[in-house]
Amino acid sequence: MLKKLANRVYYMPHYSETDRPALGLIYGDTFSLIVDSGNSPAHARDFLNQVKKMDIPPVKFVVITHWHWDHIFGIKTMGLLTISHDETKKKVDYLKTLKWDDASLDARVETGEEIEFCQDMIKREMPNRDHLELKVPDLTFTNKIEIDLGGMNCVVEHVGGVHAQDSSIIYIPDEKVMFLGDCIYQDFYSGEWSYDLEELVTLLDKIKKYDVDIYVTGHQNPHTREEMWRFFDDLTSIGEIVDKEVSVDKAVTTFTEVRKETPNEEQLEHIQNFVSGNRKK
Repeated sequence: MLKKLANRVYYMPHYSETDRPALGLIYGDTFSLIVDSGNSPAHARDFLNQVKKMDIPPVKFVVITHWHWDHIFGIKTMGLLTISHDETKKKVDYLKTLKWDDASLDARVETGEEIEFCQDMIKREMPNRDHLELKVPDLTFTNKIEIDLGGMNCVVEHVGGVHAQDSSIIYIPDEKVMFLGDCIYQDFYSGEWSYDLEELVTLLDKIKKYDVDIYVTGHQNPHTREEMWRFFDDLTSIGEIVDKEVSVDKAVTTFTEVRKETPNEEQLEHIQNFVSGNRKK
């Protein structure tokens, strides 16, 4: 089911069992736009079937937030004008050269090119990938573009971040809704999961400049402005506390001294993430 976020903005919630990310729908007076294409042809079809039930203008565009498999495997199935950042298209071009059978996936995990989590989820979402066909985006941009849907404007801006350097956000000014994709998440692809404080601050500056009431992330429930900024502030504070420390134990000790409390499970994970980021430098 699609859930309503604002007057003309809907989304399909994420589904963690097979790593289906949240997909978005924005409509104006003339056209409609979809955010991300899904992690499989089936995911794309499920979304489009829900959209068909709605009395809205025809869907013309799909905007891709970044290159990871779970956001791009449905492009071909959706069959719409697909827009992405330049680097996203380059990444998808490369993914098209790969084989997606079990043996090929397993081999890429062995070499470190793919991660085990994605390997497992791809197999779970698509047990049979014999007919999987990837498609590159049709149009690309470098920094920012605006798409007029007819009385409803969408701002698409490249923001980067450690999760995927090509990450872009989609902002709907009239509705004060922002689709973040996965840009605020950790780097999963270069060893231990990690954050980099400098890159995080740069990313959050780009996000915070917009007036937003509701944020939609790829793999969580939507957040209010208050909830999201509380998370941003806590994450930044943890990065500042960890500083250049490369010992988790020492970083936890510093956190406890500064905060006058022991870190909870999520905070401990973020401490480890920043320490891992420091170790990579």
